[in-house]
Amino acid sequence: MSRRARRQHAPAFKAKVALAAIKGEMTLAQLAEHFDVHPNQITQWKSQLQEAAAEVFGPGGGNRASESAVDVKTLHAKIGELTLENDFLEGALSKAGLLSAKR
Repeated sequence: MSRRARRQHAPAFKAKVALAAIKGEMTLAQLAEHFDVHPNQITQWKSQLQEAAAEVFGPGGGNRASESAVDVKTLHAKIGELTLENDFLEGALSKAGLLSAKR
């Protein structure tokens, strides 16, 4: 009995399967056979779609992508700043003999 390698599904495929499950025209077993996915996975994608559907019609609608891009830029800048501070403090503490070589 050999195991199948773990597969990565595209978001579009997940949405397609979840929408088919929500429509209810086919049973979970039929959908699983048709899309070659485990029925538990279909149920999970269906619940994720139903939970996230409210966000589409909420305030801000579909603007999440542009907001997250701005947040990522800000976070990357903060990471760089903190890295510089850590490097500076590490060097200063090493020169003062207060930082042990075994970190």
